[in-house]
Amino acid sequence: MFRFSTAGESHGECLIAMVSGMPAGVTIDEAAINHELWRRQQGYGRGGRMRIERDTAQILSGVRHGKTIGSPISIRIENNDWKNWKEVLPVGKGDPEKHKAVASPRPGHADLPGALKYDFPDARYVLERASARESTARVAVGPIARQLLQALGIKIASHVIRVGTAELDRAAVWNEIEEVSQRERILLSCVDEEAEERMKQVVDQALRTGDSVGGVFEVVAHGVPPGLGTYANWDERLDGLLAAAVMSLQAVKAVEIGRGVTAAAAFGSVVHDAIHYAPESDQAGAPHTRFAREQNNAGGIEGGISNGEDVIVRGYLKPISTLRRPLQSVSFETREEVKAAYERSDVCVVPAAGVAGEAMVALTLAKLAIEKFGGDSLREMVRNYQGYRDQIRRF
Repeated sequence: MFRFSTAGESHGECLIAMVSGMPAGVTIDEAAINHELWRRQQGYGRGGRMRIERDTAQILSGVRHGKTIGSPISIRIENNDWKNWKEVLPVGKGDPEKHKAVASPRPGHADLPGALKYDFPDARYVLERASARESTARVAVGPIARQLLQALGIKIASHVIRVGTAELDRAAVWNEIEEVSQRERILLSCVDEEAEERMKQVVDQALRTGDSVGGVFEVVAHGVPPGLGTYANWDERLDGLLAAAVMSLQAVKAVEIGRGVTAAAAFGSVVHDAIHYAPESDQAGAPHTRFAREQNNAGGIEGGISNGEDVIVRGYLKPISTLRRPLQSVSFETREEVKAAYERSDVCVVPAAGVAGEAMVALTLAKLAIEKFGGDSLREMVRNYQGYRDQIRRF
């Protein structure tokens, strides 16, 4: 069974990611992993932490001579900031006088419910694990899933379609989205320069006023064959699994598949994607089939199953909870009204969230691909996949 997990705290010694269930023989490019970690740290509106960390993945197990060997893969990412927190957050008892309490919970963060749940006198330990720093470990394992998917002809990229009220006002095509993901300079990861400039102005306004701003990122999986996921059981539907995966990212408060939001206000004759049959010689059909559609409002998923079109998932990101101009809160100790705690923070993280979204989509699709096509080695899995391609091509 394919699964992954993460461990570590925001200001701890390191972050750890583990993946098991990967077939043997998948080429692992450490440079590609580190590039994704770099992408996650970029974007206009990032905070001071990104100037401290230089995230680099150290693969500890499961990969030898550049390929997976079928055993669990573990990755370590060092926190450079740990040197400043060794005495504040020691594993042993340490000196309680050096503890840095988060004395008043931040509205919108896990601070208050986490402290209540785990019976903590302040929110320090809640912050340490609930922080979006955890997503670094997810981004580190995302390329491992992507390199498996690439062997099946599946590619994944993201772009930003909204920051605050500034929005991309046209549909983006795959080549544009892929190009954004390959840029060496990342501003706000929008495919349109004019729209990106409007987004930048919104971030500038938040910077001036001590506020934060959210937005919407879109992840596209290109080349997904029909047949991933199922309608047979509620908890195995592809759309449900993708929604849960993207919603699990810090600050994501809503997930949309295809045109799910606008479809709710439209008639079925406009929403549903008419089906056409393409001749054998016509390459206009969906990947590996002769069926084609002129639009993709369904976002590549019908009845919980991929239908051969691009899989499109959007994450709606709330503004970051830590504000330089803090909101009203209450002291954990006295219960008196005070301002919420503040530690250095970002103003806008929408492009970075898109990178984490790519990782979550890749991990979800890789899990379903492994379940469907099986194989203890990549060669066996690709052989099974080729047989499935031939089957649906003859349909």
